[in-house]
Amino acid sequence: MQSKTIKSDLLLLLIAAIWGGGFVAQRKGLDFLGPFSYNGVRFALGSLSLLPLVYLNRRRQGPYHGSLPQAGNRALLYGGLMAGGALFMGASLQQVGIAYTTAGNAGFITGLYVVLVPLLGMFWGQRPRIGTCLGAVLAAVGLFFLSVTDRFTIGIGDLLELIGAVFWAGHVLLIGWLSPRLDPFKLSALQFAVCSVLSLITAFVFESMTLAAVFAAWRPILYGGLISVGFAYTMQVVAQRDAHPAHTAVILSAEGVFAAIWGWFFLGEVLGARGLLGCTLMLAGILCSELCNLVIQLRSSAKAV
Repeated sequence: MQSKTIKSDLLLLLIAAIWGGGFVAQRKGLDFLGPFSYNGVRFALGSLSLLPLVYLNRRRQGPYHGSLPQAGNRALLYGGLMAGGALFMGASLQQVGIAYTTAGNAGFITGLYVVLVPLLGMFWGQRPRIGTCLGAVLAAVGLFFLSVTDRFTIGIGDLLELIGAVFWAGHVLLIGWLSPRLDPFKLSALQFAVCSVLSLITAFVFESMTLAAVFAAWRPILYGGLISVGFAYTMQVVAQRDAHPAHTAVILSAEGVFAAIWGWFFLGEVLGARGLLGCTLMLAGILCSELCNLVIQLRSSAKAV
């Protein structure tokens, strides 16, 4: 069992590294395509990559019966539309924002959703723990050093990433509510498809997308759609079979660290002393929130035994 847990943790770390690299791919994709065009193509590819898993999962398990009464195709459609809409907002703000900030900044600010999830949970009657509150304070101070200038202004890119983090947190809460009720592979494929359609419609209105530009951006598209979305999501499902949920959140929070590393290595992005301090405080806040929750859960499990 311990061997399986270690393997799962290592796989989650690989996923965090892949998702961190996704911010670099998103920056490179903007060299050829507009933000909505890039998202439209990559989420379409991500949705298509999950179709074989939908088919295989259906053959192995038979018809899926959700925990909600009559959770059939209509419930799946509504769930996919809601999740896809939230995903569209988060991904769009992230992709537009990354044009005006660094991959590292985008990764760290997006990672704030880990802290925002329990805070937004208050609207559902969930009381945040002390570790979450402390983590939120550290993350907020870190965000100040990372994004707010000496003149007390914040760059448009960092601001869009911050607003996007709120939508990412809402998306996590929505998926947490839908996933026990619907087939997860069908839900994921459908939400990616909805996000793709909404992105392509927006691109048709506001951008100019050509087939030549899509082919020119094939490397960022393949990474962002097939590897970051399709492969990494599938591996996350596999890894979480043997990983503790709190372990998962803590390890995946390293996504921002990898985004900064890959941004430095591939794009030559360098964080100054103020930026490094901000990133350190934000990472400390995220880890504080999740580690405190992990300790509380372990204590509760020990009492139950």
